[in-house]
Amino acid sequence: MALAVLKIALTGGPGSGKSTVARMFRELGAEVLDADEVARAVVAPGTPAWEELRREFGPEFFLADGSLHRAKMADLVFRDAEARRRLNAILHPAITKELGRRLKKLAARGAALVIVEVPLLFEAGLEKKYDKIIVVTAEEAQQQERLSGRDRRPRGEAWGIIQAQWPLATKKAGADYVVDNRGSLAATRAQVKNLWQELQLLLDKESEKS
Repeated sequence: MALAVLKIALTGGPGSGKSTVARMFRELGAEVLDADEVARAVVAPGTPAWEELRREFGPEFFLADGSLHRAKMADLVFRDAEARRRLNAILHPAITKELGRRLKKLAARGAALVIVEVPLLFEAGLEKKYDKIIVVTAEEAQQQERLSGRDRRPRGEAWGIIQAQWPLATKKAGADYVVDNRGSLAATRAQVKNLWQELQLLLDKESEKS
């Protein structure tokens, strides 16, 4: 009988470095699922979530090829809490279902531990669905700088994105593990390597119980 997959959530704030940490885990051999990538997949033209978004928000939030106008939608939901609630009510169930499908697929392939990058883990109330939680932290000024540089967003807009999510201090309080991404990439990589070793030990302990 196959062991259940050990599910590890990886979260943090916008611009805290979640994707960088996820990439480091991949380099160490971890199976990693990206909830943002899943979010794009579940709103592909013709999917049930895509149909629901068109009914809820109207065709003006879609591009000529039918795909979701992500920048326009982001601009709306980071300014309007009610619109954000409506969007999340459509997206979160679809993302959760697709993540579950992908986790089952990985388990069938023999994966024993999967790291799932979930930006809105706490905001969506999904923390209980995971065995352990990793939170990536950074200074607020670093978050703003990274959002402005990576996405070329004005600093005011970057600030709004940060404020739309739970404070990093609150997320950190709900973490089992914390990766401090305020320093150099080398320092972050060293933390990730140590944490990966800890997770392997945890996996061994879970295997012994079964």
